[in-house]
Amino acid sequence: MHYTVSGRRDRETVLMIQGLGADSRGWVRQRRAFGAQHHVIVFDNRGVGRSDKPEGPYDLNVMAADAVSVLDAAGVGSAHVMGASMGGAIAQILAVRHADRVRSLILACTACQHHPWRRELLARWATVAAEQGMAACSHEAFRWVAGPRSTQRLWLAMGALGALPGRGPSGPFVSQIEAILAMDDDIRFELRGVEAPTLVLVGTQDILTPLGDSEEIAALIPNAELAVVGGGAHGFMVEHAGAFNRTALDFLQRVTTRDGRDGAGRTAPGTLAS
Repeated sequence: MHYTVSGRRDRETVLMIQGLGADSRGWVRQRRAFGAQHHVIVFDNRGVGRSDKPEGPYDLNVMAADAVSVLDAAGVGSAHVMGASMGGAIAQILAVRHADRVRSLILACTACQHHPWRRELLARWATVAAEQGMAACSHEAFRWVAGPRSTQRLWLAMGALGALPGRGPSGPFVSQIEAILAMDDDIRFELRGVEAPTLVLVGTQDILTPLGDSEEIAALIPNAELAVVGGGAHGFMVEHAGAFNRTALDFLQRVTTRDGRDGAGRTAPGTLAS
């Protein structure tokens, strides 16, 4: 697992988990903004970026354990966990299965259960990636990530920032999709036991994980807050970074402990063996 740390070592840690096919570059518009007030850890999920790309099958529970291993390697006991899309599903698993490691949750553009239409869509992406390659899959997926008014403007930017599946081997990407499709829908019932302060964040133009998905999560987690970013699509951490950052940082300011310390560790890039 490849991870990097930055920001203020004397402040509480924010662990950022990206979504399907995306690596930690997808948080480039968050790292500086959050690093001014917090200690920040970003990492590449298994199968993307500079982390290992083992053969499948993958499992979201194992990928949540990967995130815990990154915290261990960085010397961090607990963190505010921010996950987007698939990363949001991993963050939910962390809050349920590793509650002692989670100070708060920011769940962005994510869901807690499958819908038949989304299962079919993800299965199609896996088929396109396997048969036609990752470039074809990126074109197929892009309209689900960016808002309709931003498609041409953001195509190159989002690809460069790692917010879209890359041009590497399709096997790890397919394995990530299979892990999502294998996720137990019963996780949503366990969300009722989550005690961590939670912000659920979604854009009004998100067609991949629409508002209803976020409303469901916010209704299940006790005392969760729901925030909606006008005009934001699934990739709103890039497309509407200003509004995304302001909303998330305001939440973190309200839930961070007074002294802002948690014993965060190293500041140099690190590599952790699987």
